Amino acid sequence: MNIQIKSLDELKKMRLAGLVVGEALLLMKEAAKAGVTTLELDAIAAQHLRDRGATSSFLGYHGYPNVLCASVNHEIVHGIPNERPLQNGDVLSIDFGAIVDGWHGDSAISFGIGEIDPADQKLMDTCDESMWRGIAAAKVGGHLTDISHAIQSYIDSQGKYGILREYGGHGIGSEMHQDPHVLNYGPAGQGPELVVGLALAIEPMITRGSATTKVLKDEWTVVSIDKSNGAHFEQSFALMPDGKPYVLTSLDGGRERLGRLGVEISDLLDTVGF
Repeated sequence: MNIQIKSLDELKKMRLAGLVVGEALLLMKEAAKAGVTTLELDAIAAQHLRDRGATSSFLGYHGYPNVLCASVNHEIVHGIPNERPLQNGDVLSIDFGAIVDGWHGDSAISFGIGEIDPADQKLMDTCDESMWRGIAAAKVGGHLTDISHAIQSYIDSQGKYGILREYGGHGIGSEMHQDPHVLNYGPAGQGPELVVGLALAIEPMITRGSATTKVLKDEWTVVSIDKSNGAHFEQSFALMPDGKPYVLTSLDGGRERLGRLGVEISDLLDTVGF
């Protein structure tokens, strides 16, 4: 396992990439209404990359054709943007990555279009909160699966959800996907030690039904086998030189959501911006 440890200067560059991602996700969420296509959202994301002088983590990655992954309803992850208009009641998951000065940011959100099934809203709320619980569990001197255990424990406490087994979080830095792989389930206290300078993308993916998935003929889109709706949330964070976490892809560094969980974030990247 080859785990890349970042300096403070490198984390500052990752924060810039993270800001591009966080800003783009906000723009796309504001634009995503019934009648809008995911291809139109992809164009918004591509324009934001140009505006910020950034490049795409996704475009061309193993041949991927767009800057955005857009997955609707029972499409869980890696959906390719298309010309299907979004409809009221849809659950949309969008995943986006950006590169600034060779350093990556990667984040994903799920949200409803118009009025949605309350069970779908709970699905998304559960997935989102589990991600923040996972980040909150990351402490210098702890172990990688402390994150995994916190994610699974929260999801299981909220109902019967399928936690995808084949996909998980990952290290991030000078490449989008690096060691270590981060499971979204399992016992705590295992895996590599969590150290200062480690950056991870934490991304739980869950369904309202079966955790079993298949990949469509486009060789990208991952769907639930029972067609149950899914949710996907992701943030990239780092353990900073002061021993505290900082969420690189969150516009406020994770201050509000981690603060709710009693976790104080680092202030070492607060002045980084465009």
